[in-house]
Amino acid sequence: MNRKPIAIGNAKRTREAFTLAELLVSILIIGLIVFVAAQLMSNASAISRTGQKHVSTDTQARVVLDRMALDFAQMLKRIDVDYYVKQPNGYTGHGNGHGWGHHLNGQLGSDQIAFFTQVPGYYPSGAQSPYSLVAYRVNQSSSTNRAWMKLERLSRGLLWNGVSNTNTPLVFLPLTIGSQWPWAVNNNTTCGGNSGNNSCDPDGFYEVIGPGVFRFEYYYVLKNGRASDVPWDRDARPNQTTLTNPQSIGLTDVEAIGVVIAVINSTDRAIIDANAANLANASLLDLASDLADFAGAHGRGVGNQTRYIGQIENDW
Repeated sequence: MNRKPIAIGNAKRTREAFTLAELLVSILIIGLIVFVAAQLMSNASAISRTGQKHVSTDTQARVVLDRMALDFAQMLKRIDVDYYVKQPNGYTGHGNGHGWGHHLNGQLGSDQIAFFTQVPGYYPSGAQSPYSLVAYRVNQSSSTNRAWMKLERLSRGLLWNGVSNTNTPLVFLPLTIGSQWPWAVNNNTTCGGNSGNNSCDPDGFYEVIGPGVFRFEYYYVLKNGRASDVPWDRDARPNQTTLTNPQSIGLTDVEAIGVVIAVINSTDRAIIDANAANLANASLLDLASDLADFAGAHGRGVGNQTRYIGQIENDW
């Protein structure tokens, strides 16, 4: 048997690979994809941080305004008790509806308010009371105070007059809130004791209710439908100078109290505080003083009176 040998030739083998140009194009494409992905992540992170700040401030504002609404709704409405509220005389909270702004220029900044309410509170002894003295202020007593430029709420339990000799009762005119609880109507740098210009509560009933609230303003909605910085109808009571002069009227002309607050998130507040080595530098005081006060107007456009309900919020 004849067998033919099979010749196996050496086949030509070729090795295929990427060229340098192809490698460069691939690297460029990958780099572009990474860059676009990084930008998307960065934008998403920025949007998320901004959203979180809005949610934080909105949540805090809602808590504060809900608390105020409860206190105002239960306010003791009588003409024989004192109200420490914004009015032309007997009130030193600030400029009574005239915005001076720019480093405060003499005004104390945010409004203050103090009144008796049927919201339960506590005595210094810790026992609960069905009535309270409630006050709101943005603390401006001292920049070294941990509550400085934060909204505080005072809630001190009281008894009806004559019920007890050991707990301070709810007082009736001519006794005033300021004469019995000076820290409820003052907001200055003096502390200590129970008399004089005292802004420090010796019983410790002030608590920070709005750590991000640095500006507090309110106005009155009168029963005649007008918004005013004075708590009575000037047309019906042209001679009235305070809630008790020439006659004690209480808040009989007031239908509601409108409140406007300015809230800053903790991150931005920390940046401002860090840059304010002293009050001469930019601080929350500058920002607060540049927010206009409410100015009473009838919304008729007479005499360039344009401040109506809602415009102050829009300006802020």
